[in-house]
Amino acid sequence: MNRDASPRNARYPLRLRRRPVSWERQAPTWQQARPALIGHALQRALARPSGNWFVVGATAHLTSTRPLSGTIAGTEVVVWRDARGRLVGGPGQCPHLGAPLALSPVRCGTLVCHWHGLSLDGSTHAGWKPLPVHDDGVLVWVRLDTAGGENPLPAPVVPARPAPAASLHTVWTGVGSCEPEDVMANRLDPWHGAWFHPYSFVDLTVVRTPGDSEDGGEAGDSLVVDVSFRLTRRIVVPVRAEFTAPEPRTVLMRITDGEGAGSVVETHATPLGADLLGRPRTAVAEAVIATSDRPGFSLARTLAPLLRPLIRTAAGRLWRDDLAYAERHRHLRRTGRPPY
Repeated sequence: MNRDASPRNARYPLRLRRRPVSWERQAPTWQQARPALIGHALQRALARPSGNWFVVGATAHLTSTRPLSGTIAGTEVVVWRDARGRLVGGPGQCPHLGAPLALSPVRCGTLVCHWHGLSLDGSTHAGWKPLPVHDDGVLVWVRLDTAGGENPLPAPVVPARPAPAASLHTVWTGVGSCEPEDVMANRLDPWHGAWFHPYSFVDLTVVRTPGDSEDGGEAGDSLVVDVSFRLTRRIVVPVRAEFTAPEPRTVLMRITDGEGAGSVVETHATPLGADLLGRPRTAVAEAVIATSDRPGFSLARTLAPLLRPLIRTAAGRLWRDDLAYAERHRHLRRTGRPPY
């Protein structure tokens, strides 16, 4: 399907739905959401290189006195800033007696183990060896070559974003009993939006799918959607958005037309390892980087400390549903009944 005319009005961001359609009377999307189409998009995403980079967490969660930590594919990692402000990181287990370095404080750029006082400045010491780390200004990454199994890249594949000076960003994080590909499958199925999330989305139409464009590469492998963000039953904000997968654990949604054009939502899926019942666990980090050319957006940036919790709350509501979707997807695969 391909419809290039965009019904957006840049002057008025809000639209009044004159005759709102009830949930059960909206146009079904199951025929357009072809399992083979979604499955092929997922396989192409999984085949792209990541360079063995994994998201650890939000840059904002890294403080001068406490490290940022996580378990990635069963490996504990810890990240902090040294005395010169450089990002450093490595194994999250103390080489002495295995203490969790995630619980240890940072003093003057040195991570001090709270069990016996072993001090780490980010260089090789007492059997502890650093790992490649990266801070893109929104998220902190670590490179685990053993877990990734790919040819390493010098930096993670980070999508183009709005300029920091003209944007507002925040990160929501959550965990589900699934694998990264289940999260990716959810995000590569935009057709479920108005059915599964009617409190947030209405009037959703997929206007371009992979194969509709003659462009090659990532641009030709995109999903383009016209959708309205719901403010009230009748007042909505219509936009056009493009979904792409730049690497095997990331799906990018970029608003290309309408209010907030240029804003992006990045969904990053990081494998954590199995829980006590042997179920795989995946962390979702959803980074929202919002921008607008409207004069009032400067006020929004000033009010960022108040707006960020609201954005994270909205993201959390969506992901409570979407993690259930991803967990169901994983269950179907495990029982030999994959949806595609």
